[in-house]
Amino acid sequence: MGKINLNELDEMQYDVLKEIGNIGAGNATTALSTMLNIKVDMSVPKVALVPFSQISDFIGAEDQTVVGILLGMDEEITGMMMFIFDLKSAHRLVNMLMCKQEEASETLEFGEMEQSALCEIGNIIAGSYITAISTLTNLVIGASTPSLTIDMVGALLSVPAAEFGKFGDKLLFIQSQFGEQDCINGYFLMIPELDSYDKILGALGL
Repeated sequence: MGKINLNELDEMQYDVLKEIGNIGAGNATTALSTMLNIKVDMSVPKVALVPFSQISDFIGAEDQTVVGILLGMDEEITGMMMFIFDLKSAHRLVNMLMCKQEEASETLEFGEMEQSALCEIGNIIAGSYITAISTLTNLVIGASTPSLTIDMVGALLSVPAAEFGKFGDKLLFIQSQFGEQDCINGYFLMIPELDSYDKILGALGL
């Protein structure tokens, strides 16, 4: 069990966690731009430590259907990370990657090829966040193969909540908007085990 108490972070510790979120979001934007071979702009991300019970307040109603991409973190940092896109944003990402006409496919279900594309997008974004954290802390971080789920917000969050709720009730929540006129809304949830928070902050001298 880690020594850190997420309910009692000082201002500097909180600022460092927010900066990790900012840098990770910036890396994700660059990775998306390279992957899609287009210029991708990003609004200033919103970064906060949020209780599991309040996540749906930030994303939408618990019964809203979204796309979730879940990965495990291992090596020197352990935990989970999850990316959540609303259905419209997920379709837009797939359409851009697969060079499809947006209007023709936004209302269709995701087929096997589209789901594979979403997993690859999640893999690329995850790699960019992991690179940001690893570069800042000089810690070795691995990631598992991403798993894709299309379900309601409440159902998606029940997995990490059950797994990591025993370590603490908060996670690092990062909301980013990509593209012209904020056309893609993405939510990144980073859920390290508490001793991994200790390692991250300790590596940065806190």
